[in-house]
Amino acid sequence: MPASVWKGYLSFGLVSFPVHLAAAARRDPVRFNMLHKTDLARIKEVWYCSAEDKPVPRSAIVKGYEYAKGQYVVVNEAELKKIAPPTAETIEILQFVHLEEVDPIYLDKSYYLLPDEKMSKPYSLFLSAMIETKFYAIGKIAMHGREHVAVIRPAFKGLALHTLYYADELHEPSQAAPSSKNHFNRKELDLAKKLIDSLVSPFKPAAFHDQYRDNVEKLIEQKQKGEKVTATKRPKTAPVVDILDALKRSLKQSSSSAPKKRTRKAA
Repeated sequence: MPASVWKGYLSFGLVSFPVHLAAAARRDPVRFNMLHKTDLARIKEVWYCSAEDKPVPRSAIVKGYEYAKGQYVVVNEAELKKIAPPTAETIEILQFVHLEEVDPIYLDKSYYLLPDEKMSKPYSLFLSAMIETKFYAIGKIAMHGREHVAVIRPAFKGLALHTLYYADELHEPSQAAPSSKNHFNRKELDLAKKLIDSLVSPFKPAAFHDQYRDNVEKLIEQKQKGEKVTATKRPKTAPVVDILDALKRSLKQSSSSAPKKRTRKAA
């Protein structure tokens, strides 16, 4: 189990109980080191003072906010802790919502919301109530230098907490989606729906893996052995000229190569 990243209380009405958060996932890419090109020695990060033009130790560095050009207000950790809101210690439940009300585009990071082992009854009660009512909780929690809006839901026989982006943090699309009016006919829509039906199946996360990571690891192995790097074959993609014909061929290909899948109604 990953280490706790936050400890405090969860407040549900007048009921409060101790909980802690643990990161639910982490990325696992192939990591490269920065090297000096001439001798392949590791590159070290050095912090320089722009005024004195010399390196400074981390102990001599403070945080500053630039309120005007070249003008800063220095803020230390004790001061930041002093002005932290109550949600730095207590997750405050504000409301309950249906699943479909939370658009996935708002989801930021995911955590396991775990109980204090010495006091699990309120946690179990809260979890069971959420499961039976089929509602998600919306709350606020302060950590990592900001206050987050979060959604709490039942997951993996316990609770999961997902921090959310604020509405003003979402980017507007660079262009509006084109109108679908008069862009396709009924036959094309029916074939598109059949293609969707042919690809419906249970979602199994373990069935997916990072092909790019596999390719990078293969590249590293080939270079270690002094072998020639094998290029990845990529299918040629061209704009669809006859969408009806493309849908028919896609449906035929899906039907012949894919395993038996559930129908959209059964899913």
